[in-house]
Amino acid sequence: MLPADSVLNPPPTRPEITRAVCRGAGRHLRERGYAIVREMTFSNGRRGDIVALSPAGELLVVEVKSGIQDYRIDGKWPDYRDYCDAFLFAVAPEFPQEILPEDVGLIVADAYGGALIREAPQHRLAPARRKALTIAFARLAAARLAGLEDPAPRA
Repeated sequence: MLPADSVLNPPPTRPEITRAVCRGAGRHLRERGYAIVREMTFSNGRRGDIVALSPAGELLVVEVKSGIQDYRIDGKWPDYRDYCDAFLFAVAPEFPQEILPEDVGLIVADAYGGALIREAPQHRLAPARRKALTIAFARLAAARLAGLEDPAPRA
């Protein structure tokens, strides 16, 4: 028989953990002055969980990992480095940080906020790619805002 606490308070699901970490990491980045969009697709078909644009125009990609299994089955994260100036993982406080590579940044976050644990090494984008990504970022953000302001479908 299950303990009463596990029935009344089941552990969070993987999507719930992902949402909480995204929210907290996003809050942390906005507090640091970044503009963010979630789920931005790049020209290679990969989709960054969080893409952040600094006031100076630097682009970060933050890959959110909900747990060990999520991290171990996802081998695509190195592909994001070509689309940012710096790459970070964002994980929940319970995540075993020691399994993450040392050559990426790290944010630990919950639904209420986050903390930068390790700065991400910089690898500057080429100017043409930076321009293309910045335009794509702006267009995605504008389209999402327009959809909130006028959710009617296009004719």
